[in-house]
Amino acid sequence: MVINLRNLDDQAYRDGAILKGATAEQLDALVAAEASRKSLMSSVEELRGQSNAVSKEIGKASPEERPAKIEAANALKQELKSKEAELAELQASVDALILEVPNPAHPSVPGGGEEDFELVVTVGEQTPAPAMDHGDFGTAMGWVNAEKGADVSGSRFAYLQREAVMLEFALVQWVMQKLVARGFIPTVPPVLVREQMMIDAGFFPTDENQVYAIPEDDLYLVGTSEVPLAGLHRGDRLDAADLPLRYAGFSSCFRREAGTYGKDTKGIFRVHQFDKVEMFIWSDPAKSWEEHELLLEIEREILDELHLPYRVINVAAGDLGNPAAKKYDCEVWLPSEGAYRELTSCSNYTDYSARRLGTRAKGPDGSDYVHTLNGTACAVGRMLLFLMEHYQQADGSFAVPDVLTPFCGFTSVAAR
Repeated sequence: MVINLRNLDDQAYRDGAILKGATAEQLDALVAAEASRKSLMSSVEELRGQSNAVSKEIGKASPEERPAKIEAANALKQELKSKEAELAELQASVDALILEVPNPAHPSVPGGGEEDFELVVTVGEQTPAPAMDHGDFGTAMGWVNAEKGADVSGSRFAYLQREAVMLEFALVQWVMQKLVARGFIPTVPPVLVREQMMIDAGFFPTDENQVYAIPEDDLYLVGTSEVPLAGLHRGDRLDAADLPLRYAGFSSCFRREAGTYGKDTKGIFRVHQFDKVEMFIWSDPAKSWEEHELLLEIEREILDELHLPYRVINVAAGDLGNPAAKKYDCEVWLPSEGAYRELTSCSNYTDYSARRLGTRAKGPDGSDYVHTLNGTACAVGRMLLFLMEHYQQADGSFAVPDVLTPFCGFTSVAAR
């Protein structure tokens, strides 16, 4: 189902948008505003034609006819100027309404809120808690220094040190090599972007309270490399034969974590700065759901090879962000909490972002907006804390996962 303004009156579109929190009044207002815009656009185009025609007649007119022709041309220009101003105002109104309406949920998405997800699969056993949780273990090993991080930068900042740094680089290298083998182009993007890029990528206005701003430079720190990766083909006309285009972005990420006061304050589970490997795909609309399953397959492969117990959920409509038509979360078992906690996710935005970005693909049957998808390959800090609990040994040492030893150069770390 291609989502665009042309099918705002389609019942499936309306049902999917309402499932995600849109109101019938919002949709009706957008339909009415778009109809008015189209009608006014027709009037403007007709006036432009008339104005051009009268202007041409002036040169052909006799001296006696010319004053009347000039007067008529000036009147048309004034009317056109007034209508163009009215059209610009109406277009701004339509644009504002569009930003408020979420991308409709795919029919396979369950209704409801955060607790109404659909369980897709559970893998591995729910292991008991180790002697130390990730916070205590990270401190004991000298891997995480949250005290000095808070002293230097404030709460939810930490220094990562010693073997943990080598493990981070090992994770990044291992995951990057895996993605390159799958046809992803490795990319290190900018982490500062303009406001319009945040809007076009679908993060503003809904997530603006989570983003760090640098107002004097009109720039924002990204919370995910998904944003600058989306900008790689902003305004481009792609060749459909080149799709899919897959990118693997590595960057530091920054989030204000507004609204999480007192939540996940221990260790590095929820911090303001972290590193992440992100997957981003530009897809043929007819194949984007296959690409969505590919993203999930890669995320599961990483967890399987690390031998981490996890479950996959199909996120309920009320828990989806505005851009996503569907999202899978991979939640890993965190023994110290006796609960599954989110580690990675992958989403299909269909054409929601591509329409804002103005990215189309030209094929045999013409040009159309592409679909965009994104998924977390490795949220490094959060991945490390799961490893701290699952690979912590009874004697207080740490056993390096087999897949990472070629990249970090050691197989274990003794207790300190």
